[in-house]
Amino acid sequence: PASHGHFWIAGARVGADAGNLLGSGIHRMQRRHDIDALRVIAFSLLILYHAAMVYVAGWDFHIKSSYQAEWLQYPMIALNRWRMPLLFMISGIAIGLAGIEGRRWRFAGARSLRLLMPLVFGMLLVVPPQTHVQVSAQYGYTGTLLHFYPLYLTHGLCRAGQCMLTPTWNHLWYLAYLLPYTLLLLLATPLLQQARRWLLPSPRTLAGLVILPIVWLLSVRLWLAPQFPETHALFDDWAVHAESLPLFLLGYLLATHVWFWDAVQRLRWITLALALFAIGVELGLRWISHYPPSGPIPDWAMLLPWYLIERIARVIYTWIALLTLFGWARALLNRPFHWLPYCTEAVFSWYILHQTLIVVLAYWLIPMRLGAGIEASLVIFGTLAGCLVLHECLIRRVQWLRPLFGLKRERTRLPLPDAQPAIG
Repeated sequence: PASHGHFWIAGARVGADAGNLLGSGIHRMQRRHDIDALRVIAFSLLILYHAAMVYVAGWDFHIKSSYQAEWLQYPMIALNRWRMPLLFMISGIAIGLAGIEGRRWRFAGARSLRLLMPLVFGMLLVVPPQTHVQVSAQYGYTGTLLHFYPLYLTHGLCRAGQCMLTPTWNHLWYLAYLLPYTLLLLLATPLLQQARRWLLPSPRTLAGLVILPIVWLLSVRLWLAPQFPETHALFDDWAVHAESLPLFLLGYLLATHVWFWDAVQRLRWITLALALFAIGVELGLRWISHYPPSGPIPDWAMLLPWYLIERIARVIYTWIALLTLFGWARALLNRPFHWLPYCTEAVFSWYILHQTLIVVLAYWLIPMRLGAGIEASLVIFGTLAGCLVLHECLIRRVQWLRPLFGLKRERTRLPLPDAQPAIG
């Protein structure tokens, strides 16, 4: 059945027929439960990340609590470096495992509809409450949501010369980016199939897959990111595109190469150590720059390019962390967990709902001044409970709601002849 363990991110059913697509170097693969599970875990962490945005000091968000902590920046940075790259790469992997090469235009139509419907629905009905909270908290807006909604649909609000453009997709930007990425991949499929054949199992290929992504990500960080800060507005977000699109395409290229997955599983302890060392360097340099040690800085330290070292450590951590996650997931998660089919279906609706629930709950709870621990716990567990109740009791059970939250329609089951009720 459609609800049992299929991807929505790339619109791919990942099964045993996904392998043996392109000849040499590509082999038949069993169902990738590890990729399903890794995706569920990544979106679960996304909920915690957005809840923590209410409490991390120094970072902008739609609403901020009076209880803020600067130390939260450090675990948030460690998660931030790979959370979205992981999702984009998993999206490419899912398409690569689906074997869509012979049906790519039919796939393009189905995928466009399945991404556009939740995006438009979310922008029109799910996002407005969090935007209303933001203009109330930051702009001093005093109108109700019903009064604000016509403004949201037309032009939004302005304050001090700065305007909030609406309608907006806020946290749903991932869907807006995934659609053109998918269409571009489908257009380039013949070229990508040729590129797949070049990825033959060899130490040189594996070394290239470790080094070249790091070099590319470093070039993005050093030259493109300073000129094009993240906007999540699609058309001017060149640094994000330069990072996310290649990882999406690389996921497609590597999806069916069993030798790659064997290698990341075999090297998982080494990549884990490298990832921990790299993030330790980045966070350590950030801590030193913010809290410099007492006394004068040594002459030898003045000669070191600290910014360049921090950038290098950052991109090494980003890519090596992805390899580490794939290696450990294949070692520990590639099995049919009983919770996986349900969670795989539920994760899309949870993704759409979670940030609005976080923002609205925080807006209600902040004036009560319950204390940092109680307030944060209520925001997190209230969000989880809201997602669970709305998905279980409403979204997955109402046929016309399912496509609006990215779920496939359930097939209508005809009654068996002997199950017909007796008449008279």
